[in-house]
Amino acid sequence: MKSKVSFKNNNPRKNANILSVITFAYTLPTFIKGCKKDFSEEDITDHLEEHSSSMLANRLEKAWKIELSKPKPSLSKAIFKTFGIELLVLGLIYAFNQLFVRLAQPLALSQLMKYYSADKQRVSRNEALMYSGIIVGSNFINILLAHNYLLSLQHLGMKLRVACCSLIYRKSLRLNLNVLDGTMIGRTLNLLSNDVNRCDRSALHFHTLWVCPVQAVMIILTLYYILGLTSAIGVFVMIMFVPCQMYLAKKTADLRFKTAITTDKRIRGMNEIICGIQVIKFYTWEKPFKAIIERIRRLEIRYIRATTFIKGIMISIQLFITKFSLFLTILVYVLTGNVLNAEYVFVATAFYDILKQIMTKNFSSGITEIAEAKVSINRIQEFLLYDEAEDSSEVANFNGKSSKEDLTNTIHARNGDPKNGFAIHLDKASAKWNRNTATNDLENVNFWALHGQRVALVGPVGSGKSTLLNLILKELPLETGALNVKGRISYASQEPWLFAGSIKQNIIFDQSLILERYERVIKACALDKDFIQLPYGDKTLVGERGVALSGGQKARISLARAIYKKADIYLLDDPFSAVDPHVGKQMFEGCVLKFLKNKCSIIATHQLQYLQYVDHIYFVENGKIPLNCTYQELRASEKYFLKHLQQKSETTNMQEVTTVPLITKLPFEPAQEKEQRSSGSIARNIYYSYLKASGWGWMPICLLLIFIIVQLSHSGADYFLTLWVNFEQENAAQNLTVGPLNLDSDSCIYTYSGIVAIMILTTLLGSFGFYISCMRASVNLHNNMLANIIYAPMKFFNSNSSGRIINRFSKDMGTIDEILPSVALDCLDVGLSILAATIMISFVTPWMALASAVIFIVFYLIRMVYLQTSCNLKRLEGITRSPVFEHSNSTLRGLTSIRAFKSQAIFQQKFDELQDVNSSVWYLYTSCSKAFSFWLDCICVIYIALVTFSCIISKSADFGGNVGLAITKAMSLSGRFQWGMRQWSDLENQMTSVERVLEYSRIEKEEERTDTIPPSTWPEKGSISFESVSLRYSETEPYILNNITFDVRATEKIGIVGRTASGKSSLINAFFQLVNIEGKILIDQIDITKVPLDVLRSKICIIPQEPMLFSGTIRSNLDQFKEHSDDVLWDALSEVELKKVIAEYSLGLDTEISQGASNFSIGQRQLLCLARAIVKKTKIIILDEATANVDHQTDSLIQNTIRNKFYDCTVLTIAHRLNTVMDSDKILVLESGSILEFDHPSVLLQDESSTFYSMAQQTGIVMGDVLLNLAKEV
Repeated sequence: MKSKVSFKNNNPRKNANILSVITFAYTLPTFIKGCKKDFSEEDITDHLEEHSSSMLANRLEKAWKIELSKPKPSLSKAIFKTFGIELLVLGLIYAFNQLFVRLAQPLALSQLMKYYSADKQRVSRNEALMYSGIIVGSNFINILLAHNYLLSLQHLGMKLRVACCSLIYRKSLRLNLNVLDGTMIGRTLNLLSNDVNRCDRSALHFHTLWVCPVQAVMIILTLYYILGLTSAIGVFVMIMFVPCQMYLAKKTADLRFKTAITTDKRIRGMNEIICGIQVIKFYTWEKPFKAIIERIRRLEIRYIRATTFIKGIMISIQLFITKFSLFLTILVYVLTGNVLNAEYVFVATAFYDILKQIMTKNFSSGITEIAEAKVSINRIQEFLLYDEAEDSSEVANFNGKSSKEDLTNTIHARNGDPKNGFAIHLDKASAKWNRNTATNDLENVNFWALHGQRVALVGPVGSGKSTLLNLILKELPLETGALNVKGRISYASQEPWLFAGSIKQNIIFDQSLILERYERVIKACALDKDFIQLPYGDKTLVGERGVALSGGQKARISLARAIYKKADIYLLDDPFSAVDPHVGKQMFEGCVLKFLKNKCSIIATHQLQYLQYVDHIYFVENGKIPLNCTYQELRASEKYFLKHLQQKSETTNMQEVTTVPLITKLPFEPAQEKEQRSSGSIARNIYYSYLKASGWGWMPICLLLIFIIVQLSHSGADYFLTLWVNFEQENAAQNLTVGPLNLDSDSCIYTYSGIVAIMILTTLLGSFGFYISCMRASVNLHNNMLANIIYAPMKFFNSNSSGRIINRFSKDMGTIDEILPSVALDCLDVGLSILAATIMISFVTPWMALASAVIFIVFYLIRMVYLQTSCNLKRLEGITRSPVFEHSNSTLRGLTSIRAFKSQAIFQQKFDELQDVNSSVWYLYTSCSKAFSFWLDCICVIYIALVTFSCIISKSADFGGNVGLAITKAMSLSGRFQWGMRQWSDLENQMTSVERVLEYSRIEKEEERTDTIPPSTWPEKGSISFESVSLRYSETEPYILNNITFDVRATEKIGIVGRTASGKSSLINAFFQLVNIEGKILIDQIDITKVPLDVLRSKICIIPQEPMLFSGTIRSNLDQFKEHSDDVLWDALSEVELKKVIAEYSLGLDTEISQGASNFSIGQRQLLCLARAIVKKTKIIILDEATANVDHQTDSLIQNTIRNKFYDCTVLTIAHRLNTVMDSDKILVLESGSILEFDHPSVLLQDESSTFYSMAQQTGIVMGDVLLNLAKEV
């Protein structure tokens, strides 16, 4: 875990001089490298110090802690305190540029247009050249300030995002387990993926909320001064749009909140599917789970569609508001008896263009983004205010009932005065997980353990053993009573938690490597033999959640981690259930009796054979401790499970734990499989696939024609207005009576009105049609990816972490849903408007057509260079983002273990390092994007200069209308050219999300078999035959099963035993066809390798090794297809003695099961899985360690249930508890993927040379005799 992420490449921004910074020249080496090769992880540069995730989070956390001391803490205020000064400075720069530099352009244009009036004496030629210079110079200063300002704002937004992400992660490390319900993981991942990005984008729009109104007032006053009162008509129309914007922004914020909640739910569901995919395939539940996600997705799309319609309205208004405002202004101006002139029209046009930009685009976007950011900040704030786990202080005292001195005296009174004193003491402690319930999960518990003492916790399933350990860990808050813990704690959880890394990294965790201690731990946990078998020894990668290991291996690695840590107190939550008796005995002797000989160890267990070795035993039942005593006192008790404790003493040979050097199988370390990524520009088939997903057919062509009509009407309005102005200019000089197209003045008004009306209607039609198509594409892309993921082979899930998959369903789908449509629409609109503007300029000054062609070629070449670099950087940014999600997901799943080891700091450091890597790539991508925009705008300034000065120098333009049209179009091109190119490029970058989604939509599915369709009644008997079956998980790995051959007759009960990693789980994988096999498996003489997978798996039932329950109701977990009545479900629950437990819930069968089934103990989960099997009842039943985590009475209950309910079924039972399989017809003993023995249990036990006899003896002499008696009874 102690891995420091570092890179050899220096950040190009780090040592750049001021000139290089403001001109973005420092990005040139990146572009050069991007043209030569595809970027990879080796090309990532170091992050800048100011981007440090740790530093930024510390600053924000400091401000947030100050807010927490207030009655109503505000995250927004904490953010402003942290980043406020930087934001203020950038705001002043933005205000200067918008209020002075940008307004200088139309003011200079108003003076220049006087040069082309009928009375040219008002402005001299030199003055005209000066005003042209002001237009060009102010344009250059504008782009210089604007691009650096925008990069700085994006930079600030990134720092805000990084700080918020780190703050969210730090909070997750402190969360009280009570709030970790079924929604928390999905909600946290959504906060980290989507909500923080709202904060990121909001920084870009913050200052528009105050600068835009000030700028609007200045423009209104300037227009009134230059053009008079009639110019206020258009301004009034634009201002009237502001209340509409605010209303729509509020609706958008409401929809955003609903969307976020629904997205949380969808991501949570996907996360659950990915984690439980093996169980889903076992039960052929792909269709119902796919339907659940699609149902949530439909609701999510409904909200997103409503949001996009609002965006469609706002964008449409942005597209035609300038023309509409100008139309009304001109209409009033003409109808009030004024003569239209070039100065009036084009000065108004120039100012209206700016006003449109600030009021209908900047201001409206600002309102929308800030409103959505407010929703996200509130969601983050709500998360940050969740209850936290208690600090691990030495004494937690409630109600003043006890003190440290009293606790010590209590212990001494009960046990004498020990040399080392107490380690743990609970005095009349009561606690509960859900504070809203009336009953406590632990009630009036008195418990103590001394230093150097071994203490056992025993009791039935769901009695409260794990809850008691969580109370000691301070994960569960006390309601009443007192808790005293003296010493450092180490902990091994009942559900082994492993993170993605090597076995060695999982064991050492955050401790220093002490080789001698490490080797002793490996030997004590019986991992040395596994390291010999594994191809990379202890360097073997465990995969996410330990998918590459068996259940027993995971349990032993978890235990090894716990005892490797130097601590005073060791809490071991049933670590021996997942291993076979031989390994369990070796682990108990090596770990508990020897390695932890002088330590306080508290062991929750169902393995009663180990109780004679502990100093004290606590019997837990219904959250109380009715009995605590020594082993001898317990044997005299009448408790139900004591029939397993015989009077005959048991002796065991205790072998010394010797230190042996670890065997390293290969000289190199295995590499983590890298995330799949494309290279180069986005392929055309990606666009084709997106269009096809949008509906295909004639829809894209129809939309394109509509947008062409929109642009023709826009350009037609401009051109007709130019002709009208020219006519009025000629009319003043020559007294003409017929205007453009042989129309008089009144007809000009009607024609102009008609063109504007067509423009408005087609704009609205095109926008709505476009967004409808995009939403259809989003739905189809998501559903196609979901269908492929859920039917993907297990190999895919074993080699791809959940973070990678979730990244597609969260971040990438979020981009496709909300960002891509706007970028694509903008790209289409800007592209057509640039083409139209260039044609108009060339029409006024024909030789500019050549200049335009040259500039287009230069633009295209620059774009090619940019795209080669930016697409690679964008892909790399997506790849570096996945580990952030993976790490967060892993942390939330292992929160108890992380806190027990006091490893929060190292996990927090790892998260910050992962963020730093992502920040480095993201900042480089953003810098390159801004450099591209800046350089394009510089070329546009040259273009404006050519147009402006050519009109004066060439003296070719006599009409003011033509000159005004050319210059205003050229000025608009200044931003539009670079914006269009950038949006075109950004479209390609955003299409990487489509590309990534399509990658997972095209993964190989499980094979569809149609060779053999068995009858619906198959299997009628349930006979099984394995014929030379071999299995390996990849062609480069060794065989896990080697030439397995055996026969099982119909209704036979077969017990399958063997050391951990002997191939038992692989046998199940072969049976369910989760992996391709060599050889044949026959069920009722039908080769299952040719049977359709859904048919095969629906005919077999399994109770898996790791009991998996899904979020939903108890009913849906028992009967996913709703095929059975409530009576059948209640009967099944009664059979496993859970009816009483479930009936206590007010909703009964409709009781919600939280994510991870945290509201049930592991033993109860296994019983629910057994109830599920009873409900399904197929002819063949497989039990994979179904009784591993239950007490012996429950074990007996399960065995009786199996005998009674499945008497006419073939049952294969994998077990480590040998008494579980003693009543089997035959025992199959596996070792290293081969069959060692296969016979009746009594036959094998009577053969002292058999492996099974040896395994029975490993349980102890007494238990061995009991097993023999059980076998003889069969």
